[in-house]
Amino acid sequence: MVFSSQIFLFYFLPTFLVGYFVLFKLGAKHSFLNLFITIFSYVFYGWLEPWLVFLMFGCTLVVYVAGRFISAPDASKFQRNFALGTAIAVNLGALGFFKYYMFGMGIVNDFATMLGCEPFSIMTVLLPVGISFYSFQSMSYAIDVWRGTAPPVKNFATFACYVALFPQLVAGPIVRYNTVAEELETRTHTLENFVRGILFFCFGFAEKIFLANQVGIIADRVFAADAPGVINSWWGSLAYMFQIYFDFSAYSNMAIGLGLMLGFHFPRNFNGPYRSISITDFWKRWHISLTSWFRDYLYIPLGGNRVPTGRMYFNLFLVMFVSGVWHGANWTFVCWGLYHAFFMIVERANNKNAWYYKAPRVVQILLTQVIVLFGWVLFRADSIGDAVRMWKNMLGLGATAASDVILSTEIFTPTCVTFMLLAGLFSFWKFRSYDWCVDVSFKKSLVVLGLFILATLALFTQSYNPFLYFQF
Repeated sequence: MVFSSQIFLFYFLPTFLVGYFVLFKLGAKHSFLNLFITIFSYVFYGWLEPWLVFLMFGCTLVVYVAGRFISAPDASKFQRNFALGTAIAVNLGALGFFKYYMFGMGIVNDFATMLGCEPFSIMTVLLPVGISFYSFQSMSYAIDVWRGTAPPVKNFATFACYVALFPQLVAGPIVRYNTVAEELETRTHTLENFVRGILFFCFGFAEKIFLANQVGIIADRVFAADAPGVINSWWGSLAYMFQIYFDFSAYSNMAIGLGLMLGFHFPRNFNGPYRSISITDFWKRWHISLTSWFRDYLYIPLGGNRVPTGRMYFNLFLVMFVSGVWHGANWTFVCWGLYHAFFMIVERANNKNAWYYKAPRVVQILLTQVIVLFGWVLFRADSIGDAVRMWKNMLGLGATAASDVILSTEIFTPTCVTFMLLAGLFSFWKFRSYDWCVDVSFKKSLVVLGLFILATLALFTQSYNPFLYFQF
């Protein structure tokens, strides 16, 4: 189920909110409210594929039991380490099998073919939606309990609620247990927070319908074309750059809003990434919850910056490699991670006296976003070859198909240009939707309500309505 669907907006969400607050008004304890959230979260998650809830439940149960062993007063060092290792192994094992089995077997068969051997048969494995997110979330709990930085949860229903929270279940942000531990046990529900949550949700919904979906149509047409010309290649690549940002940031805003309605405070996930002045700065602003996860659970344990220069470069390389692999089972994602690793290492290798750091801020932003844009082409392409062909077309080095003229008439309509300009304005302007929604006012409520009504009406006319990050 997706947030920008009629089923969610008109059936699931109203039913859930009415039931939740009726129970709250009747004096239900937080443990019972958590159970109510968990049940609805499992319905939300298993709407199209009910069996997936059993996989999530199994991973949840293993990590909960491991957490109990880790936090046991009489547990030995070996027992604590074994419990942690089991929790990590089960989650990484499930993630590895469902996400990378077919990719890995494809590589094995390529080698088998090269050696003249008969290739193995490969079974089709369905990728569970959001498994990358709830696996990382579960592992962070086990690691934090092992480190002593998070309180061990005693009630399984409470932990199941934490893992299955439907607002951020399938596309983040990745929420650490210690950030919501108190709110799982006891949280306050205020009208101001509820209205603030509505602001976040409605604004994110409008971003999704009016910006992400509209520019996404342009991107799909260009990337599906045989040989787009220079202008069309840049236009389509820029459209995808806007699409993936507004698609993901919109989901994060809606998730934050739904969390606020229920008394939860989820972390900020974006902070104007297309105004970053370097690739390092970009990763401090883009998908912040994932970046901080890799920093705290991989980069720093490897030594971070407190190691010799060569080792630090290796740490950066490894983290970005894993980040690429995390995003998907395709060589394009692996190379995308290494692409960003290369530029991060180059930035670290150049001291602050380099010409780049002395250039005007607008030049730094422009150059950084060009690098990011070429990276998004690699991220979006179906194969490395497709990405290279698109790069060539962007640089005027590729062939241009005769149908490129027809493509231009489809992607440069007044409507397409208008939405692209709006997407560009909200991407590079100092405006932050998160900051704007934090402060509640009557005028803002009217503006957002109007946007929500218009977006809802537009939803009925749109057949194109994907959430890109569901595939991760």
